[in-house]
Amino acid sequence: MARRALITGITGQDGSYLAEHLLREGYEVWGLARGQANPRVSRMRKLLADVQVVRGDLLDQGSLISAVERVQPDEVYNLGAISFVPMSWEQAELTAEVTGMGVLRMLEAIRVCSGVSRGGTAAGGQIRFYQASSSEMFGQVSETPQNERTGFHPRSPYGVAKAYGHFLTQNYRESYGMFAVSGILFNHESPRRGAEFVTRKVSLGVARIKLGLADELRLGNLEARRDWGFAGDYVRAMHLMLQAATPEDYVIGTGRMKSVRELAEAAFAAAGLDWERYVVTDQALHRPAEVDLLCADPKKARVQLGWEPTVSFDELVALMVESDLRLLSDGGDPDQDSSWP
Repeated sequence: MARRALITGITGQDGSYLAEHLLREGYEVWGLARGQANPRVSRMRKLLADVQVVRGDLLDQGSLISAVERVQPDEVYNLGAISFVPMSWEQAELTAEVTGMGVLRMLEAIRVCSGVSRGGTAAGGQIRFYQASSSEMFGQVSETPQNERTGFHPRSPYGVAKAYGHFLTQNYRESYGMFAVSGILFNHESPRRGAEFVTRKVSLGVARIKLGLADELRLGNLEARRDWGFAGDYVRAMHLMLQAATPEDYVIGTGRMKSVRELAEAAFAAAGLDWERYVVTDQALHRPAEVDLLCADPKKARVQLGWEPTVSFDELVALMVESDLRLLSDGGDPDQDSSWP
């Protein structure tokens, strides 16, 4: 009998890549979707026809219990969140409820449906839980690179909410004996990235300029440095964490930093353009509290899980620019997930 996986955030970048990966591994994949007429679900079904949908909402405890009872999953991947960091200042309370408290509600749903009490029971091992933690939890970093023992100093409501979910996952693992792990994922991108994120903003901006649809690209802090990788690589790490013999948390990243300036340079170069002719810095696009640099130390994942990234930074940027050139040339809408292959 095929193993069953339940994915929250199924319509997002990571959810789609993870669903594809699990389907290739022979899983029966279910996606949690909220709302009765969610347009993202219909678009997802065109691309992931073999994914089954169950209704539920990270804001509603009862719906999560019902979803877990219906699906009876072997594995739950909690990727659902309000994940656009700038929005978290504008909607801090909602970010806390979805990105933070949503983790508690899903862990409780798993605990209740498994019949787990404090100290753990045999039933507790029936459902394995993955929490999508974030490098934004490190924030104002105390050391570089960052590993599983680096302290957290989040610099946004999003980072704070993620830290809450991360510690809560540890707490349920220790209090109830649940197989619950967190993947502390550094920035990971793809052609499926939302148009509001800086990498996709850059690749779309380059494509528009190349096609004569725009004449400049406005960016904020060009000196912010991130560890960028390919989302398709990172979902493999999520799966590997839940196949391990013991539940542990892992940092996932490439171990290499690039600045927003270098991102722009690589993207324009992929289209045969000089970035300095088109990029305009805009102070209004700076964060209220900036995270200046993030760089992963993924040694533990490499040694214990055998995980390695396969797509380089330059390859990733070129992939995104080429995808957006095709999308815009064909008259596609970046806000309608048309960039999904």
